[in-house]
Amino acid sequence: MSESRDYLEMSFRSIQCFSNDGKLDADEFGKIVDIALRDGVLDANEMRVLHRIVRHLTPAEMTPELLARFDELKRHYKLE
Repeated sequence: MSESRDYLEMSFRSIQCFSNDGKLDADEFGKIVDIALRDGVLDANEMRVLHRIVRHLTPAEMTPELLARFDELKRHYKLE
């Protein structure tokens, strides 16, 4: 079985999201997460991309909806 390249699509999608209005909302984040989870596995490359995305968010961009989505993901996959 070959290695998933979903992380590349996730990276590209995040660039599109940030470039359209400079922000990432919960819906856009959810779509990126959906790419990662469509094969049922959240691999190390996908996690790396998700962490990189979250690190680029300012505190003002961390809306309650976005925080809730990320917290849900962390709990479900037991992430740091």
